[in-house]
Amino acid sequence: MIVTKVEPLYLDRYLLVRVHTDAGITGLGESGAWGFLEASRAAIEKMGHYLVGQDPLRIEHHWQYIYRWSAFRGAAIMGALSAIDIALWDIAGKHFGAPVYQLLGGRVRARARVYTHVFGDTRDKLVAGLKEAKRRGFTAAGHLTPFLDESHDLPFFKTHADKMADAIDAVRQYREAVGNDVDLCIEIHRRLTPAEAVQLGRGIEPYHPFFFEDPVTPDNLDEMAYVAGKIDIPIATGERMNTLWDFEMLLARNAVQYVRPDVCLVGGISGAKKIAALAEAHHVGVVPHNPLSPVSTAACLQIAACIPNFALQEYPVGEDVPPKSDMVTGSARHDGHGYLILSDRPGIGVELTPDAVAKCPYVPRGIHTRLHVDGSVVDQ
Repeated sequence: MIVTKVEPLYLDRYLLVRVHTDAGITGLGESGAWGFLEASRAAIEKMGHYLVGQDPLRIEHHWQYIYRWSAFRGAAIMGALSAIDIALWDIAGKHFGAPVYQLLGGRVRARARVYTHVFGDTRDKLVAGLKEAKRRGFTAAGHLTPFLDESHDLPFFKTHADKMADAIDAVRQYREAVGNDVDLCIEIHRRLTPAEAVQLGRGIEPYHPFFFEDPVTPDNLDEMAYVAGKIDIPIATGERMNTLWDFEMLLARNAVQYVRPDVCLVGGISGAKKIAALAEAHHVGVVPHNPLSPVSTAACLQIAACIPNFALQEYPVGEDVPPKSDMVTGSARHDGHGYLILSDRPGIGVELTPDAVAKCPYVPRGIHTRLHVDGSVVDQ
């Protein structure tokens, strides 16, 4: 069996790849480069020149060949490599008639606990979203900001006192809305300085969040470690990282209690499995990042199925409604109790629908972020 074609595909806001073989088996993968999908598509096309004519089952060799040739990397390159790696694992699973997780040592669980997203530009909307998540059977909710999902067009200003007090009170209301029946995954999106992160982290400790995600920018690992050492709630981070070695430096500093590798950014299933093993050696849990399409979800579940230190899977909204429901068949089913049932279908378990590209035209992301009232950039 050899690769005959590497085909990048835009669907809605997502970049997929379909790898074809002369055996008639195709594999699906996805790039997590997010705002720079056009660059990642170009990288997929370039990597495809190497891959055509190769044996698709030599997955680790192809990973090493492309990675070590690509001396200058980054999100666009690693997203492309991740997409190809996932697609090759999908081919391997189909070739052997087994789910990918079976090729990785077999499943250690039959279902994967997930957290759903809750959005809102007002406190009332966020509280209502949490109550709805609980009604639908979810036992964890994330993308849950204490700062509101306000429009990027609205200039930001709050005094420090109001910023801290409002955020702490928001988390209090979230906890009161759902009691202890729903774990709260508090998302900060790098909005704080280290000093602010410590103050807020201590302020929300009484409400026992499952984790405190990206309180500060992940660019400085020492500062993340500083925050982690000053508070008594778990830090979750890693969604912006794209190599095993990024995570090694994070873990070596005791800066994290839940790593958040994006399977579509860290080198695919191959990269994510290695990161999970590294985290296991540090007694650190794994919460795979997943803001993407059902292809990403399917790939994430292969990791969730086979690693002992899996904690929780991010499960983006909308997989059961268009446009996402028009993209693939075979998506994992929510059991109504906060879990996705793991599929036993070969490969990653999903297939593109015949009219997916026609039904889900590309929606490129523009460059747009929020500004402070003084005109400077605000992280949100």
